[in-house]
Amino acid sequence: MPSPFPGMDPYLEEPGLWPDVHTRIMTRVSDVLTEVLRPKYYVRIEERVYISEEGDPGRKVLIPDIEMSVRPEHKVRGFAPAGGSVNVAEPIVARTLLDEEVRERYLEIIDRQHRKVVTVIEVMSPTNKVAGSRGLRSFRQKRKKTMNSRTHWVEIDLLRGGVSLALRKRLQPHEYFVHISPVNRRPDGLLWVIRLDERLPTLSIPLRPEDEDIALDLQGVIDTVYDRAGYDLDINYNPDPVPPLEGEWNAWAHRLLKEKGLRPG
Repeated sequence: MPSPFPGMDPYLEEPGLWPDVHTRIMTRVSDVLTEVLRPKYYVRIEERVYISEEGDPGRKVLIPDIEMSVRPEHKVRGFAPAGGSVNVAEPIVARTLLDEEVRERYLEIIDRQHRKVVTVIEVMSPTNKVAGSRGLRSFRQKRKKTMNSRTHWVEIDLLRGGVSLALRKRLQPHEYFVHISPVNRRPDGLLWVIRLDERLPTLSIPLRPEDEDIALDLQGVIDTVYDRAGYDLDINYNPDPVPPLEGEWNAWAHRLLKEKGLRPG
């Protein structure tokens, strides 16, 4: 069953669901590209690893707030000098927050003959969009390193929350964006700004100079992921999505979901 939204479904951004969505998007993009690129190129899912330490703002999207509760009543045998007494203080049960190892996955298109990375494709995660976080620094380091190389860069942001990572600040209003930086166009690049009511674009993925770009139907990827994962069986469209829609978009989504029979009148 398809998503009720014409483009990106904002309910897929829910923090508890997004890790599954992200994994499926990466896998689907890899599969679609491999079908077209072989045998000259192949696609691999790679990962970078960093440690999110206590105090990292990005931990909020990785680890729930510390859970505290009063320990249930229990008997404790206390030992005291003869004739004395002992008071045993009831402890509080608290989850210990350890340093968190974070693995962020991205795609590489690799030239089979030369074993050289030609294109890097990033699909943004919430950890990449928290101001001052280790995840944001890690992402920007990867972006800078790639854009200072002879490797093409593709950045797909399907998350409304968090800081904007668009390279240009003065953009028309948008909820999502895609940035592609082909080596031969730098410092210029290609930017798609996408509204909530618009279909996601078909992207031109750059390869080696002698090869034409290949098309990646991003909307087709999301539609297939939604259908094969059975997200229609899991998502409750009655409450607002997380993060919530505001103003006109909230009213628009309510009308749309009502028309689709997913919300009461």
